[in-house]
Amino acid sequence: MNGMNDAANSIATIVSTRVLSPRYAVFWAAFFNFIAFMVFGQAVAKTMGSGIVDTHIITDQVIFGALVGAISWQLFTWWAGIPSSSTHAMIGGLVGSAVIHAGTGVIIWHGLGRTILAIFLSPTIGMVLAVLLMLIAAWIFRKALPTRVDSLFRKLQFVSASLYSLGHGGNDAQKTMGIIAALLYAHGQVQGSFHIPLWVILACQTAMAAGTLSGGWRIVKTMGSRITHLSPYQGVCAETAGSMMLFLATSLGIPVSTTHTITGAIVGVGAAKRASAVRWNVAKDIVTAWIITIPAAACVGALAYKLFGLF
Repeated sequence: MNGMNDAANSIATIVSTRVLSPRYAVFWAAFFNFIAFMVFGQAVAKTMGSGIVDTHIITDQVIFGALVGAISWQLFTWWAGIPSSSTHAMIGGLVGSAVIHAGTGVIIWHGLGRTILAIFLSPTIGMVLAVLLMLIAAWIFRKALPTRVDSLFRKLQFVSASLYSLGHGGNDAQKTMGIIAALLYAHGQVQGSFHIPLWVILACQTAMAAGTLSGGWRIVKTMGSRITHLSPYQGVCAETAGSMMLFLATSLGIPVSTTHTITGAIVGVGAAKRASAVRWNVAKDIVTAWIITIPAAACVGALAYKLFGLF
């Protein structure tokens, strides 16, 4: 579900600029999603597994509630074509289920606070970086022929899309790794200090790649054309800005939303051209979905925990 929901974020710009067809774009993104574990560590996975709620209260029922809460919200937003955050759906489901199980004292506020702060910072930083890259590129190529610029950026978009897919696989796949490792730790299957077993890493990267291959075309349409019309030049700037933000967050062990990050970058490249180039009503609907994702997933997670208890 994570890969399917967020596949659109990885390929929306390269598809909308017609640099790659959707069929080839998903294979391109899936490959870089899979190999991400060879580039990044497991700092995000450790945050998800032991930095949001106390690992000592983790049970099968808590994890079940968390996953049902996250998956239910992702299915709803996928059906509606809303690019919501699988990251925050997972966190919301986990917090809701854990709080119903053992109260608010189980929340690790430092870890949760950093993640909530990233809701606002990741799209903002992505937008600012995208605007700066647009201005720098415009100055560098101010005397170049438009046809040459377009040809160059079509080639460069293969690089920027690869980097973004790599960052996406590095940050997003680690969230599920952390959840699985937390359950293994609770059952005594992880010896010593909290860590992520290799088979969990490979399983999650494979699932992420498989989900990406399944696509998410409604969200591709929203991200690639409904927010603003993108050229290859804008696509490169948006993807590069998004990947820079993802690389930074992953290195710091902060589970950020790839959806938020690329949306902020796309808004930035559109606004750098002119404010009217951005369909602000679509952006407003996306922001609304961001705000309600954690509490909505938390409520569903809490309900799923209670339903699990009946059996």
